[in-house]
Formats: sequence, C-alpha cells, structure tokens
Amino acid sequence: MSKKLDDELAHAILATGQDDAPPIVAPAAHRDPPPARRKNLGLLVTLLVMVGAIVSLFMVVFQPAAVYATPVDKLVNEGKALVGRKVRVEGELVPGTLVKRDSPCEYRFTIHKDDAKLPVSYTRCTIPDGFRDVPQGGVQVTVEGALTASGDFQASLVMAKCSSKYDPATHEMKEGKPLGALPVN
Repeated sequence: MSKKLDDELAHAILATGQDDAPPIVAPAAHRDPPPARRKNLGLLVTLLVMVGAIVSLFMVVFQPAAVYATPVDKLVNEGKALVGRKVRVEGELVPGTLVKRDSPCEYRFTIHKDDAKLPVSYTRCTIPDGFRDVPQGGVQVTVEGALTASGDFQASLVMAKCSSKYDPATHEMKEGKPLGALPVN
C-alpha cells in the first residue's frame, strides 16, 4: 500500500512540473534491527559483577564490626572460642552484685542465666536509668564488649531492658499505685 502511495505522490509531483520539488528517493529496504541478545547478556554480566563486588565489600569490610549475640549460658560454656571478639550478651542481673567504684569510674556486677554466671566490668561513669540492683531480681541486662582470657567480661555498652510494672489482673503498677493515679500535693 505504501509503495503504491509513494508512486502516486511521485507521479503527481512530476505532473505539476515543479522544478523546486525535492528529489524522489526510493524507500530504503526494510532492515531488521540487530539482535539484542548480546546487549542483554553483557548488561546481565555487568550487573552480576557489580552485585558480587558490593556483597564482597560488605563481607570483608563490615565483618569485623559485626557483633555476635549470645545468652550468658552459651558464652560461659563455649567462651574460649569468643575470647577477644566483640560479643553481645543477654542475661539477668544477680541481685546484690552491682558495685560502683568512683576513682577511676567502674561498675562491676554479675549476670546469669540458669546456673551460668558471668562477671562483668564496665569502665564508664554512667549506666542506664533502668539498671538498678533490686533485691527481688528480674532486671534484664544486655552488655556488649569482649570476653577476657580470665573469663571476665569487659563491657563497652550496658543496656537495661525495661521491665513491665503493670499488673493487668489488679490494674495496678507493681509499686502499688493504681494506673493513672496522680500524686497528691
């Protein structure tokens, strides 16, 4: 159809006798575009190499910064393999073990899980507000640091988990104050 239309148009231009008309050029033969498989394969290989390089970078560069998390009992039982490595340990504060030294600042305490106990040394002057030595126990602690060869734990970070003080059965706080009660002035 387009060939016939091109011929008619060319014939009409020639019939008018205009000399300034553009020259008639035969339409170019229809060519298939080159196959895109090679381009797609090259792009895929390039993307795979880039992703591999990024994953390798993360594995090599950030591996020393990774923190191994473990409960107290596992660290005490398998601690020899983790000596000197940065570790995060979760346990419960043993009541009566929190001791503070002022010069130089240091907190010493013991955390436990089941029968395993771990002595901890924390050489900073401040500890979290929720980290209190209460006689009834139940203070959950997470410490981050390194296990020494002697079996003590040198903490660089201490985090106290907030224990819930609300008793849903009595609708009171554990200290005996009703929920929502305001202090009397």
